[in-house]
Amino acid sequence: MQNFEKRRDRYNAFASFENPLVNLSFQLEVPDFRPFCKQNGLPTFHFFLYHVLHAIKGIENFMYRVHKGEVIRIEDFWASYTVLNQDKNLNFARFVMTEDLKEFVARSVAASQEAEASTKLINTSEALSEYDQRRNVHITCMPWLNLSAIEHPIYEHKSYDIPSLAWGRYSPPRDDGKLTMTMAVQAHHGFVDGYHVHLLAESIGARIAQTMAS
Repeated sequence: MQNFEKRRDRYNAFASFENPLVNLSFQLEVPDFRPFCKQNGLPTFHFFLYHVLHAIKGIENFMYRVHKGEVIRIEDFWASYTVLNQDKNLNFARFVMTEDLKEFVARSVAASQEAEASTKLINTSEALSEYDQRRNVHITCMPWLNLSAIEHPIYEHKSYDIPSLAWGRYSPPRDDGKLTMTMAVQAHHGFVDGYHVHLLAESIGARIAQTMAS
């Protein structure tokens, strides 16, 4: 928490706001991983999710939470995201993260299938302990839309400390081998600045490039 203490005064300032959240939408540019996924039998969404979540985990500012009135740094978090169930209603997939890409994809696919098959809303945070509720990152993907911005439903802005990410449709293939999409990142401004969102974007692209080169 030594790094947090360097910005505690910033946290205290933004924590006094009725709405302390920063929400940035931007064009994310990464290597076009779709041919790589096709060659290796990897579903593109789950491949991309792996790199997004591990990039988040690698940036300390996205790991700060508020627990029992004090700022803590979580060590890990659930992998979770929204899906459409068989009735075309919202549901939640959730599973335990892993560093192994193929195992991550297998767990993610299984969690997605479970959520899609359930007519009831599952994997909500109600059954979790107060601490485990903090071990989360909210993820949603809307591949039907050229996303430009999003406003997430929030029970209470002032106490909201969990990062939320959303992205939309991928761009068509480009001659330079790049892929773009609009990504929206929302986080507590006491923890995260625009610079940290920049670091996240850079890390996602670098991680994808490293995987494709290995």
